[in-house]
Amino acid sequence: MMTNATDTTRSLRWYGGLAVVFFGIVPAVMVTMLVAQGKTPGSVGLLLIGGIPLVLAALWFAARGLTGDDPDLAARRMRLSMALVAGADVLLLGGNALIRMATS
Repeated sequence: MMTNATDTTRSLRWYGGLAVVFFGIVPAVMVTMLVAQGKTPGSVGLLLIGGIPLVLAALWFAARGLTGDDPDLAARRMRLSMALVAGADVLLLGGNALIRMATS
C-alpha cells in the first residue's frame, strides 16, 4: 500500500467522490422529487429509467476507485465514474430542460 505522500491519485479520489455526490446523486434526487410532486411533465420520469442506473454505476466505480490499492486502476475507475455522472447529468438535466421547452 502506498503512503499518502506518494499517492498521486489522492486528490482525484477526493474530488471524484465529491463529484459523484454533488453531480450524480443530488440531480437524480432533484429530478425524482420534481416528477413525484408533479411539478414537471410526466414524460421526464422516463429519463429516470436511464439516469438512475448511470448514477448507480458511477457510485459503484467510485467506491471501487476509492478503496483500490493500485493507483492506475483506481484512477481509471474514478475517471469512468465521473464520465458516467456526466452522462447521467446530460440525460436527466438536459432531457428535463428539453422536455419542458417542448411542452411549454
